[in-house]
Amino acid sequence: MALLTLAEAKTQLQLTDTAAYDAELETYIDALTPVIERHTGPVESRTVTETVNAYGPLLALTQVPTVSLTSLTPVHSGGRAIAADEVALDGDAGVLRRLDGARFAGGPWVAVYVAGRDDIPPTINLAARLLLQHLWRTRYGAARGNPGGGEDFDVNEPIPGFGYAVPNRVLQLLESFKAPPGVA
Repeated sequence: MALLTLAEAKTQLQLTDTAAYDAELETYIDALTPVIERHTGPVESRTVTETVNAYGPLLALTQVPTVSLTSLTPVHSGGRAIAADEVALDGDAGVLRRLDGARFAGGPWVAVYVAGRDDIPPTINLAARLLLQHLWRTRYGAARGNPGGGEDFDVNEPIPGFGYAVPNRVLQLLESFKAPPGVA
């Protein structure tokens, strides 16, 4: 499931030409995902493989929300893999708990799981549309009279690691989906 489709991008930018901007828009759409996911954690579903440590009866995954667990195997030989149906997954927190109440012994563990969301919430989709509109405006500008022109969105400051600022209205929309500290 895509964060933003090409058709949604064209609608947001009021582009009526069916193919003239497609390749460029696809580049913009691809660039939106890491910016949005920096605030929300994974939005588009993806398989993640990572080595994690357990803390007693709990094991915390780093990419949340988590949709499902595929496998959980100890890094060191001699340990027993734990089947996905032997653990309870709190997907929002990315925390695994053994159903038998036992501790996660014999780790660290290699966890393979699907992170992201089954459905893209409309608020995140709108934030992606507004970010696209902002980026498109900074590329083409209102002075050239291109679609999406007009005043640029307000921004506070550039986000470290990204070469441009994210509009305040986008950050406000993403606030309720903000990933916990140390995650994503």
